[in-house]
Amino acid sequence: MPYKDELDDFRFGQKVKGKGALALVVQLTRAFSKDSLPIDPADYVTGKQGQVAGLGESNLRKILADHGITRQLAKEAGRTNRGNMGLMHAYAEFINGLPEPVDFYEIENYWIACVNEYFAGQPFKLAKDSSRSVTDAVNGLLEQATRRQRENPGMKYAGTVLQHLVAAKLELLMPTIEIHGASDADDQTGRAGDFIIDDTAIHCTTAPANLLIEKCRSNIEHGLNPVIITISDRVTTARNLLEDADIGGRVEVWDLQQFLSTNVYEHGFFNSNTRKNVLSELIDNYNSIIDEFETDPSLHIEYDK
Repeated sequence: MPYKDELDDFRFGQKVKGKGALALVVQLTRAFSKDSLPIDPADYVTGKQGQVAGLGESNLRKILADHGITRQLAKEAGRTNRGNMGLMHAYAEFINGLPEPVDFYEIENYWIACVNEYFAGQPFKLAKDSSRSVTDAVNGLLEQATRRQRENPGMKYAGTVLQHLVAAKLELLMPTIEIHGASDADDQTGRAGDFIIDDTAIHCTTAPANLLIEKCRSNIEHGLNPVIITISDRVTTARNLLEDADIGGRVEVWDLQQFLSTNVYEHGFFNSNTRKNVLSELIDNYNSIIDEFETDPSLHIEYDK
């Protein structure tokens, strides 16, 4: 794209990587696009000379919404960052140094790509809340993964989170269990499922489909007991597909939320304090699995212990 090298140099030179700095340059780009060149930095200073003028949460939300982004980038919209005045002056100087006519549309798209990159690089969040059920906490993680997946078409965040949460629980029970990266396809590795435990083949999926049903049929033919672990609102889909394939009575279907919740309660001896410790151990183990088998650190779960 036009200006990419120049923008990269500016971004890294000025260390535009946090949410406040990104909020600032996104809003300034839109404001500069409506101004005449050269940009006069004095026009973008509040009366008390303390802040950059024109910044606001509603303004930022509108710009992001124009690009299909509904997540909140920065609640203060860049107003309170100490270095913003210097960054504004540097950005005005940068824009003034570009050959005219300046294509602000392309420049704004560059910064929007940086915003999406910022969102994609953030870990999933799990806040400590004693009033929240384990099922609801897991739902929250899956919702975050699904939302990120929508914002990054082609990525399978929800399925990866599901598989490695299952792996985290299984490894706590059986430390020697074999774990693979979520992108390692069964047919490429010769595995009969995502996890093989004795004569049981466990399959993890957020979207049960006919290909999975055929894998289950193959498991049965080879003397294995297949188990499907999916999200709660896909359990019925999986069972219907199995019934249509005449193997409904030979395959277990579990939903992830209950699979994890039951484990946390049982190993926490149904005590709230102990339950928090078990959940914390599960998340720590999940993060260790991500470190070992995945290359994307944004798959981590940040748990407010």
